[in-house]
Parts: sequence; C-alpha cells; structure tokens
Amino acid sequence: MRVIIVDDEPLARAVLREHLGLHPDVEIVGECANGFEAVKAIAELAPDLVFLDIQMPKLDGFEVVELAGAKTHYVFVTAYDQFALRAFDVHALDYLLKPFTRERLAQALAHARERVAAPATEGEAAMRALVTDARARHQPIERVLIRDGARVQVIPVARIDYIEAQDDYVAICSEGRQWLKNQRMAELESQLDPHAFLRVHRSYIVNLGTIARIEPTGKDGHCAVLKSGARVPISRSGYQKVRDLMR
Repeated sequence: MRVIIVDDEPLARAVLREHLGLHPDVEIVGECANGFEAVKAIAELAPDLVFLDIQMPKLDGFEVVELAGAKTHYVFVTAYDQFALRAFDVHALDYLLKPFTRERLAQALAHARERVAAPATEGEAAMRALVTDARARHQPIERVLIRDGARVQVIPVARIDYIEAQDDYVAICSEGRQWLKNQRMAELESQLDPHAFLRVHRSYIVNLGTIARIEPTGKDGHCAVLKSGARVPISRSGYQKVRDLMR
C-alpha cells in the first residue's frame, strides 16, 4: 500500500513514519508539510492512502480533499475533539486523534486496507459526502479554491464580483478575471453568505457589495451594473429579491 504523509509539524510526520515502518505492506512514497504540496503530490504519485492532517496553514485537510479528489483514500490525523468527528464514523472513514497509539494506527490501517479493496465508486461517494458535511460545519465559506492546471487559485469570496453557471461548471468572476470550477451552482450558492451574495438569475449570483446600480433592459427586464462595469442580467424573481433587500 503506497502512502503519503501530510502534516505541517515535522515531529508528527516523524511519529507516523516510525509507526508505519512497522507494517511491511506499507511504502511511504512522499511526505508533505502543507496542503499545496499535498495536492501536487497526490496528483503526481497517485497513492493508495493519504494520512492527512486537518489543521494546516494555507489549505486545511478538507480543502486538500476537495482539490485532490477521491481517487485516493484518506485517514485524517487531527487534534480535534472526538465529538466533532462523528461525521467521519457515519461515512466509514477513519481518523487518528492526536496523540494516538501504535495499536490505534494499526486499526486505522486495517480499515484503510478494506477501503482500498472496495469498489472505487463507494469511496468516492463517501468522500463527497464527507466534504459536504465538512463545508456545512464551516458556513459560510470565506474563499473558493480552484485548480488552475498545476496551480491552485485561492480566491477570497469578498473579491468575487459575480458567479455564472456554465453547464457543469461555475465561472468565478473576480477583479476582471474568470476561473472555471467544477461545481454545481446550487451547491456553491448554499455555501455563500446570503447577506452578501444573491442569486439574481437562474445562471447568476452577484456580490451585492459590487452593484453600482440597477438598470431596466427592455420590457420588464433589468440588469445589475457592477462597479467594474460588468452587466449581470436579473430575472423577474431576482429583481423582486433585490427590491426586498433595498427596502
């Protein structure tokens, strides 16, 4: 079983490395000190299993999973209180609560071996559910993560002007640039602060703070003119929402 260790603490990586060395079927193919390194290593090395810390600077463990995807399997390593981790049990994903024993690690490995042997679709479904639960516990989001080739774009939501639905993607429009993210519009809408972002059209969400004015367009039509000069169409129901907010 090919394994990557991800933790920003050198001592924590060393402890895992020592304990994993007792298992002859485990090969450590990489170690990462932050989330950005982890996303790159997972893509390049395609490990069977990743031991992933949750609390890390720049990108946390949930964000690593979001960017790296569910093609690999994860054992989360965390100092979180155990009661905050009930969602992991629901989705049959294991975690190690720091400090952990060799016996507890062996148990996690046994669970991981079963998961690696399971059909891939089962693991992907569980991981998607886990990430959704994690997001729900951290609402609203403060940034959007986007894979841009080999790079990761981190866009603070406060800098987003508007979001446009494009088939199975959403286009994040910020400061004159646009990035595509593979995510459903409704899912992203549910993660944003409803006091700051409003869905004004079936295909558009706008940052209310970027609106300069509302203009009529044809019969009963309206659009939001943003401070950047961009024009965002507003549906009839969207216009009613805007009016309600302006009262």
